[in-house]
Amino acid sequence: MPARKKEKKGQYRTGYVALIGRPNSGKSTLLNALIGQKIAIVSDKPQTTRISLLGIKTTNRGQIIFVDNPGVHKPLHLMNRRMMNYVYSSLETADLLLLLIEANKKFGQGDKYVLDMLKKINRPVFLLINKIDLVKKDKILPVIDKYKDLFPFREIIPISALRGDNLNLLENLIYDYLPLAEKIYSDEEITDQSERFLLSEIIREKILNLVEEELPYTTAVVIHSIERPQAEGSPLEAEKSPAASSSGSQPLIRIKADILVERENHKGIIIGRQGSMIKTIGSQARKEIEDILESRVFLELSVRVKEKWRDSEEVLDLIEEQKE
Repeated sequence: MPARKKEKKGQYRTGYVALIGRPNSGKSTLLNALIGQKIAIVSDKPQTTRISLLGIKTTNRGQIIFVDNPGVHKPLHLMNRRMMNYVYSSLETADLLLLLIEANKKFGQGDKYVLDMLKKINRPVFLLINKIDLVKKDKILPVIDKYKDLFPFREIIPISALRGDNLNLLENLIYDYLPLAEKIYSDEEITDQSERFLLSEIIREKILNLVEEELPYTTAVVIHSIERPQAEGSPLEAEKSPAASSSGSQPLIRIKADILVERENHKGIIIGRQGSMIKTIGSQARKEIEDILESRVFLELSVRVKEKWRDSEEVLDLIEEQKE
């Protein structure tokens, strides 16, 4: 990898950039695209992101610390109130806000709710019109005209997070709004997620993508143990070990995780007929986890009923502690 050019003294910029938007507007897809690898799970189900996480991009110009937030919504449970607290915190502490909207969706009360939130915050805001790959070009200009009359956006940029359209332009403009400051994280760090949290999210992503209806909203994943033959550092920070260079010499890592549901009949859906669903969830999650850990994995999944866990301080604390 070529050495990174050194930025002129006094020109290096570092700051926090929060991704804000309604559920399913493409925030996590955008984060992954900007960082250049998957660090946030993605699903077409709303409220996929429950806990804010960082994506860190370090270049010769500076360090952009993206904050991926839960979608803005009116909370019904304690879990949702905690999700919105992450959003409020980002609004108050970020140097720049990126508001994502969907080019193929009409303006509604939910969009007004988000704009009303932003009007109370003294932060520069970019409007990102996402998913332009789903509409004709002549449909984008009316969206721009409508939003520029509703809020004093510093920049309005049509993008496609999925295809990467205009992301280089976005990144260049972001630097203009960040303060002059030294980097906060090392060049090698790309996220603040712990290994345990990342693995739990991968399993949850498979549930979101495989299980229909409302059930995904009432499921959570808790990692109980990660057993290695010998102590190793997190694969997010450590270099690939020689032992992982060939599949025959890869150590076996044993992971035990619980899938929490709120009702007994939900447990049956997750398990599936003769265990077919949980086997599929486990198989898909194991393959991705093996790629991340660069090792063979034995993944043991259990399904447990925890009534009203979305309003349980104890369970929510346990889930959030996995990120530390």
